[in-house]
Amino acid sequence: MNRKILTLTLLLAVVPGVALSASVYKWTDENGVTHFGDRQPTGSKAERVNVRSGTSSNASGNPQSAQERLQNLEERQSEEAEQRQESAVEQARRKQREANCATARSNLELIERNARIRIEENGEQRYLSQEEIAEKKAEALRIAEENCGPVENSDQQ
Repeated sequence: MNRKILTLTLLLAVVPGVALSASVYKWTDENGVTHFGDRQPTGSKAERVNVRSGTSSNASGNPQSAQERLQNLEERQSEEAEQRQESAVEQARRKQREANCATARSNLELIERNARIRIEENGEQRYLSQEEIAEKKAEALRIAEENCGPVENSDQQ
């Protein structure tokens, strides 16, 4: 990829110089019409013309070598890649927070609706005590606050 960019940059830097060094010829045909061309005509006498362009290569006010332009381009591309990477990471974090938020809210809703909560431990089912339910509720509230923002709860106020 870098080799392609370097080749393209060098080609773009060299082409204008080659174009400026090309010869232009002027000749008059048998009808008295003056012609200009980049090839010397056969069968008629032509004179070589010195052609000047309207601007010079340093007239832009920002003279940079091809190497400097290439370096600037590579820096811009790496910055853009970093920004895309950061936005992808942020997007993944946001999605994970949304999933955590939804799970925590669902758990809170289940805890609020049910007076008795049954769990399975070591292949046996048992009911949670009131203290265990309060711990689970506090944990769900903490997760919800971290991922969803503050959750309104009338029991804790």
